[in-house]
Amino acid sequence: MKKYRMNFLIAAAALLLIGVPVWAHHGNASYDDKNPITIKGTVTEFAWTNPHVQIYLDVKDDKSGVVHWSVETYSPGKLVRAGWTKESVKPGDQVSINLIPAKSGAPVGFLHKLVLPDGTTLGLQELEN
Repeated sequence: MKKYRMNFLIAAAALLLIGVPVWAHHGNASYDDKNPITIKGTVTEFAWTNPHVQIYLDVKDDKSGVVHWSVETYSPGKLVRAGWTKESVKPGDQVSINLIPAKSGAPVGFLHKLVLPDGTTLGLQELEN
């Protein structure tokens, strides 16, 4: 009986240790959700990959320089349910993106809404409600 109890405790501890990093990964604590911003720029890459689709774009700053932004979204499966496809965004597209920026001030953020050159809006509202 003691051996069974010890094996159970070891298995439970292992599950907890494995599960904590996975759970921690899915937080948005590093983003400033109280102060969303809108950026406009040229898409350099649209990475349709798991676990999160990424949009990379070049944005002109107020000093005529270029800032390379990385914008995170949900997984491809979730984006498909919101109407996105892997062809929705293409390198060279001039886009406007509403996002929540990183608290650190780094040029990264989590997407809320993207407006394509033709005015089409791709959002995540369907997934956030």
